[in-house]
This record gives sequence, C-alpha cells and structure tokens, in this order.
Amino acid sequence: METEKWFYENQTKHTRIGIQTIAQLYEEKTSYQTIKIFETVEYGRMLVLDDIVQVTELDEFAYHEMLSHVPLHAHPDPQSVLIVGGGDGGTVREVTKHNSVKRIVLAEIDEAVIRSSINYMPSVGVALSNNPKLEIYIGDAVKYVSQAKERFDLVIVDSSDPRGFAEGLFSSDFYCSVNSLLSESGMVATQGESPWLNYRPMIKRILGDFKEIFPIAKMYWGNVPTYPAGAMVYPIGSKVADPATPQRVAVPDLRYYSHEIHKSAFILPRYLQVEQM
Repeated sequence: METEKWFYENQTKHTRIGIQTIAQLYEEKTSYQTIKIFETVEYGRMLVLDDIVQVTELDEFAYHEMLSHVPLHAHPDPQSVLIVGGGDGGTVREVTKHNSVKRIVLAEIDEAVIRSSINYMPSVGVALSNNPKLEIYIGDAVKYVSQAKERFDLVIVDSSDPRGFAEGLFSSDFYCSVNSLLSESGMVATQGESPWLNYRPMIKRILGDFKEIFPIAKMYWGNVPTYPAGAMVYPIGSKVADPATPQRVAVPDLRYYSHEIHKSAFILPRYLQVEQM
C-alpha cells in the first residue's frame, strides 16, 4: 500500500497546517528562496516558497480578488497600477480585468517565481504572458519604489511574509516612499497577515503607520482557508477617496468580490478594532 504524502507548514511555533499531496511537480533553489510546486488532493496545485504556502488553485481567488478589486473599485479612475511582489500573477490577472487600467508594472525580486507560475500554475499566471498592459521589473521593489520618478494611481503590495528580503516591504519608510509615488488621488492596499494567532501586534503597527502617512487609512478583511487561521486583513491608505465605498461598476463574473462584500469587509469585529488589539 502506497504511503500517503503530506506537506506541512509551521504557521507559528505552535500551529501547523497539513495538506495531502499527490506529487511534487517542481523545485528550484534561487538566490532568494526555495520554490516548490505540488499537486494536492483537495487544493489543486500549490505554490510554496521556503515551505510557506503562497497560492493554491482552490482558494487563491479569495485573496487575489479582495487585495485587488477593493482598491480598484474604490478608486474613481485607476489607470496605472504598481504591483509589488505577486510574481505568481494572480494580482496581475485581477487588475487586468479593469478596462480603465492602461498600465501595470509588476516589481518582483525573483524571476523564477514568475516562470514557475507560468509553467505550472497557468490558471494563476495566465496574465503574465502576452499582456499588452504589463511591464515586468525584476529587482528589489523597495529600491524601485524609492527611486521611481513616475506616478501610479494605485499600488498593491502582494508580498510574502515579513521575513528576509520581504521585511522591508512592511516598514514605515517603504510606506512613505509609496505615498510619494502615488498620484494626487492615489491609493495603496497591502496584505497584512492573519488577524489571529500572534500576528495582531504587527497589524496594529502597520495600520498605525498608515494613519500617520495617508490622509485616509482603514482596514478590511476576508477569508483565505490556507492562510494562517483562515483569514487575512488588508490595510489600505488613500489620499482622497473613501476606500470603503465602491465608486465603479463591479467587474462581472468574479467569484468572491462584490459591492456588498466590499462594503461589509470594512465592518470589523471588536477584536480587530485598533483600540481592542
């Protein structure tokens, strides 16, 4: 009888998630991280970076739609979008669905993530190839943001967890650089980790930084089963428009996002309101 194969992620020192796999399809060690892709029993294909689950075919739409479509629908006319990280392409795919967006810049430090997603997770990386809206910058996004002279209507920070080379994407200095990069009506949204377990002090710190830097700073949340404790929060900063209010007609045929979900995602339970954290 064949032995069952399992992938385990230690989400904290005291919490572990296990996902049964069928086969490991790919592995590559780059200058930045180890990339693995698995075929799983229940979650479809799964992208793992340094043994941390990043994307599964089953639930990735929940994360990518909420990270992308909330700011895109709240902004009155988003034409230029910078995506920081997100080399798997899920955020690029969602941003591309908006006809108003004319230019997308993807700043990804590890080219191998882009390549592996195109080759092994085509439903996620579908917009990374032959996309006339897309420009790809391979390099340090912190450096790119601090030195860029152009302006963007929207910056979406689709980063991995705040460790190693990604740690700078969670700093106050980085958020200040993002603010300088935004147009007069610009917005920024970022993944803010899980609202459970030991992540809440960091969430409070990020939201505090946003409140100091951006005229309007809020936070919303959503469900992502394979992320720690099954949830994700998204701090969002805006120069003019209220991020909690959708201003544009909803993109059709989405699986998670709607105007109703948009508005309700900003209704936070008491434990997530800053004074309770």
